Amino acid sequence: MKRICVLLVVALLTACASSGGGSAGTPQVDVTRAQASARIHTELAAAYYERAQYAVALQEIAVALQGNSDYAPAYTVRALVRMALREDEQADADFRRSMSLDSTNSETRNNYGWFLCQRGRVQESLKQFQEALSNPLYATPEMAYVNLGMCSMKAGLLKDAESNLQRALILRPGMQEALYGLATMSYNSGDFAGAKSYLLRFSQGSRELNAEQLWLAVRIERKMRDRNSEASYALQLRKNYPDSREAQLLLQGE
Repeated sequence: MKRICVLLVVALLTACASSGGGSAGTPQVDVTRAQASARIHTELAAAYYERAQYAVALQEIAVALQGNSDYAPAYTVRALVRMALREDEQADADFRRSMSLDSTNSETRNNYGWFLCQRGRVQESLKQFQEALSNPLYATPEMAYVNLGMCSMKAGLLKDAESNLQRALILRPGMQEALYGLATMSYNSGDFAGAKSYLLRFSQGSRELNAEQLWLAVRIERKMRDRNSEASYALQLRKNYPDSREAQLLLQGE
């Protein structure tokens, strides 16, 4: 499940008309055109990133930075692409460059926090999520709360994890990422009835469970001694994801 947010720069690009000063070719209009180029090519790069067309995304970012080498969102999108490509040193540098240019962008801090968490730098990640949430103008704090909850769980801070996942649900009732996180945490802590309840709510909002989610469902139903439900989820896992690691674990009887 993706827990990063690509900041698409939504801007209506006009024909570079100046309101009272300058004509085509003047420095002011040239700067405006360069900024517009950076915005539109960053938007294109983000769209290509979402489709996993990473090479094209990097090409668009290169054009964006030619137009404006200090355009913070371009560095954020390039960091996400490099994260996907496992170019971790370069991704880290791009996240930091973006934050140095715009320290108030909570989406960038949220994304950087998730990168750090995924790479095992959990304590550093928690600070980034907290920084993101300290911004009262952050438009989607529920995403940072989910990420803070999941990474707190990884750090063994279970009370903090549950608290932050519940905060995400308060902000966005039925939020899929929060429900799945709570199902996982409840299972790991031995609250199998709670895990089943959260996973049921999660599955009601999902078109199809993936291999990881089905494997959790199998283990929950096994603990609840609901053999029919366990068999149903196991059948879906074997049928839909026969080559997955989870299907192999099922066959091994784990």
